[in-house]
Amino acid sequence: MIAPLLSPALLIVGLSPATSAADPALRFSTWKLKNGLHVILHEDHRVPIVAVDLWVHVGSGDEVPGKSGFAHLFEHMMFQGSEHVAEDQHFAVLREVGASMVNGTTSFDRTNYFEVVPANQLETALWLESDRIGTLLSHVNQESLKNQRDVVRNERRQRVDNVPYGSSRMALFAALYPEGHPFRYQVIGKHEDIEGASLEDVKAFFRSWYAPANITLTLAGDVDEPTARALVDKWFGSLLSPPAPVRRPFPVASLQENERLEVKDRFAKLVRLQWTWHGVAQYDADDPDLGVVGDALGAQGWGRLYRRLVVEETLARDVSAGPMGMNATGQFTVGVTLKPGADAARVEQVVREELVRLLAAGPTADEVRRSVVDTETNVLFSLDALLGRAERLQQMNHYTGDPGGLAAYLARVRACTPASAQAAARRWLAKPRVLVVTVPDAAADHQRDAQPKGGAR
Repeated sequence: MIAPLLSPALLIVGLSPATSAADPALRFSTWKLKNGLHVILHEDHRVPIVAVDLWVHVGSGDEVPGKSGFAHLFEHMMFQGSEHVAEDQHFAVLREVGASMVNGTTSFDRTNYFEVVPANQLETALWLESDRIGTLLSHVNQESLKNQRDVVRNERRQRVDNVPYGSSRMALFAALYPEGHPFRYQVIGKHEDIEGASLEDVKAFFRSWYAPANITLTLAGDVDEPTARALVDKWFGSLLSPPAPVRRPFPVASLQENERLEVKDRFAKLVRLQWTWHGVAQYDADDPDLGVVGDALGAQGWGRLYRRLVVEETLARDVSAGPMGMNATGQFTVGVTLKPGADAARVEQVVREELVRLLAAGPTADEVRRSVVDTETNVLFSLDALLGRAERLQQMNHYTGDPGGLAAYLARVRACTPASAQAAARRWLAKPRVLVVTVPDAAADHQRDAQPKGGAR
């Protein structure tokens, strides 16, 4: 069961930073199988459904040069059938039993697979998950690999290569991280690496990372612990138990001086400015304070840059600011999308002024209060659904080593003060940064539009 929570409406209008009774502490039990599989269980018997959330502790940051995109490619391969599930039938089996929210995602430091099923179909979901982990290598073949390589390369075109500001993101990461750094390339990988992936490469990646001892399974919903233990042991207990892989430490990257890049983008229609600093890992001690700094600068409606650039001087269409944490590292970004014809130099001046002001005096007490309330509200709403609770338990486990670390994180959020936020800003935002200026490439856009239909591609 989940601990008592304040209602969303009450939280929005009345919560103060001193509040502690509303901590949404997720009650859970946890255990490990003999083969090393880590299990986290959160019981909630109010609705007869269960969220199944499986995290493999590997992401694109664990790839080696020349093998970029393998973590994401393998996520695709995991849905292509296994020894007892026909090609492309994983989704179909789950749909047949009434499952929802079936998907998988890959990031720089983890890969997850999830679904929400009726409680009486939990065993079906666990069978499917164990079958693809235990037998995928006997089913994967050259044809399925080729198909998924093509799917992933097309996905890259749709999400990175041929979208507004996609080229800017690639330029940013290339500037932040040196050649050979695991975060230099996008999670989806490089075209040539994906195309060059062989069947043996894929199998080797699976053998290295998809060991039970490198997997955490979280169940959240209408299942009691004795039942969960019996079902998990039935379907996962017999999986082989090779040693857990040793993850390479993510190297710390740094900038020696400010860098400014101009990127011409044939898909962008508006100029965009983005300042990015190296930042802190997810749930790092400075993470809450940098969240306050981000809100003080860019929060919609009341952030300083939002008020000046969007409301008062009407130079910007949107403003954003804040930290993005990963495992062992992160970024802090300020982004501004300009309105047509807006003076980019003036926007840069305003951003500089507000950064200098914030570093000199810190955020106000009211800005801290607003940010804390916003963070607590967002956490509360993320726990509304069972899958959200399963994800939160996984996040805390993966990034902090403690599935029950949410209460401690919220305590750190509430402990933020103008002085602590200012100190965090000085530690991170006084360092060199990268400014990426994205400019619509009208010439390339005109050339593309002028090309005859059916012409060369």
